[in-house]
Amino acid sequence: MSYLRVSTGRQGREGLGIAAQRDAVAALVRAQGGRMLDEFVEVESGGNNERPELQRAIRRAKVSGARLVIAKLDRLSRSASFLLHLRDSGVRFVAADLPTADETVVGIMAVIAQREREVIAQRTKDALAVARRRLAQEGRRLGNPNGAAALRRAAKGNHAAIAAVSAGAERRAEELRETLADVVASGAVSLSAIAAELNRREIESPRGGQWYPAGVARLRERLAKD
Repeated sequence: MSYLRVSTGRQGREGLGIAAQRDAVAALVRAQGGRMLDEFVEVESGGNNERPELQRAIRRAKVSGARLVIAKLDRLSRSASFLLHLRDSGVRFVAADLPTADETVVGIMAVIAQREREVIAQRTKDALAVARRRLAQEGRRLGNPNGAAALRRAAKGNHAAIAAVSAGAERRAEELRETLADVVASGAVSLSAIAAELNRREIESPRGGQWYPAGVARLRERLAKD
């Protein structure tokens, strides 16, 4: 059986990414002379380990003895602990992009991936600290009034600082994914309505202030890239 995942509601509705995953899984099943028992499709953030369709797929694989097939290992989770938990659950699974990887290899890859994310996060933190010190010496603060755009206009920023600002925005957007989905589900559809509801819930914008339609639009654009 297969598990396919996309990260946004838009991708889920339009099928973006699903077709490619389905083709990769089907090719592996054909190459190994198997047959597809069932398919589970999830629209959920990779950072969220509470995924009902994946849990259903795991339970089904356990009771049927079938192997769980995915297109790529990163479709399972960005969390090493979650991937290791899955490895130890007794469910047999295989990734089309690494069909020869056994449980030991998957475990090592998960730990390395987790460590890599931690290193990237630390580098981003260090780059932000450098940018703040440089701007403080010039009598300015990082992020005001227009973030990386101000640095570019002044031609005094560097690539590391701009990249750090962008990385921070990406992380903040991912943290807001679930909240945004809940706001939309509550009936707020327009950008103005979403901004108003975020403010009502006292959710801070990425710059620490109020939400406005333009900010909501930027948040949606960032989340759509995943």
